[in-house]
Amino acid sequence: MNIRSRAFRAAAALAVAGFLGLALGGAAASPPGQTSSGGGPHFYSGVAVDITDTVDGDVYAAGQTVTISGDVTGDVIAAAQTISISGRVDGNVRLAAQDVSITGDVARSGTIFASNLVVAGQASVGNDIVAAGSTISVAGSVGRDLVVSAADLSIDGTVGGDVTYSSSNTAHIADGAVAGTVQHIQPQQEQSPRVEISPWAAVLGWFLGVLYALVALSLLTVAAGLLVPRTLNRITDRLLPSPWRALLVGFLAAIVVPIGLLILLVTIVGAPLALAGLLIFTVLTLATFLVGAHYLGRVIIRGSIHPVLQSFVGGLILIVALQIPLLNILVWLAMVFFGLGAELLEIHRQSPWSTKPRAEAVAPAPEAQPAVAAPPQQS
Repeated sequence: MNIRSRAFRAAAALAVAGFLGLALGGAAASPPGQTSSGGGPHFYSGVAVDITDTVDGDVYAAGQTVTISGDVTGDVIAAAQTISISGRVDGNVRLAAQDVSITGDVARSGTIFASNLVVAGQASVGNDIVAAGSTISVAGSVGRDLVVSAADLSIDGTVGGDVTYSSSNTAHIADGAVAGTVQHIQPQQEQSPRVEISPWAAVLGWFLGVLYALVALSLLTVAAGLLVPRTLNRITDRLLPSPWRALLVGFLAAIVVPIGLLILLVTIVGAPLALAGLLIFTVLTLATFLVGAHYLGRVIIRGSIHPVLQSFVGGLILIVALQIPLLNILVWLAMVFFGLGAELLEIHRQSPWSTKPRAEAVAPAPEAQPAVAAPPQQS
């Protein structure tokens, strides 16, 4: 039995029933409780559909609740929130609902999609049942096979053929309830394919990452040495005589500044100032790499060397150190604290907020030479 084909045909039939029921509306719907004559299909729609008498032909029903207590000589195709069949259906049933209850007789087969499906003890289905739901209970009789997918399945009635069910739980099946075989299919859980990475591939990836960092960040340090060499020299001058002072200032700034910006942001009134401060603080933090690279270069290469070479050499050492596991954490913290402290000390020295003009050095006036008396003229 092809479950997928049966499910597709049932879904198509239910879609046709819903479309026709909505399109035709009450004009084409037979009044509930009235006998429908003729062998053609009969369409029912409404909030509550109740078919109590005999219907000659197929029934297409859509509503909030669909109740069929009369006899239907054809098939029943219905979609609703609650479907109840207590009469006799000479054909097949194709049902989709939240709750489906069958207490009558279905001469042929049933294809049912429901959250809860109950086939009561007095109910019978002549051929097969193909169903999908959360809870399925079969207390009546099924003439042939039962194929279902459910979280909980219980069979207290009788199944004349085989039972095939897909579920994560083991079904409750009464002794002697199934004449054929019982097949339990465990649902396949989707698992992402596990990719095995060889050690050589990991080493190659690490090497390529280091190579990229060397090239990209070295270009950055060289550009900084070419464009702002005097600025780098002034900032690193704060580190050369007293690096521990810069470390303390950078450590305190890394703690106090984010807290202060957060307080400003919470006040809403100071939010624009907080955003501007966050931008400045971010730029200063990113610039600590350039400061750290230039400082290392000045420590290693002393003398009147071009700042580009100093920044380049210091940058190479810093880049390699940042690629070593565990050590990179200490190097990054030291780079940020020392660099941030040196930047703030230089900003404080420059005092850009001061309104007083900076005093310029005045060259001392040349000292006056003592006058020398002219020698007396001899007559």
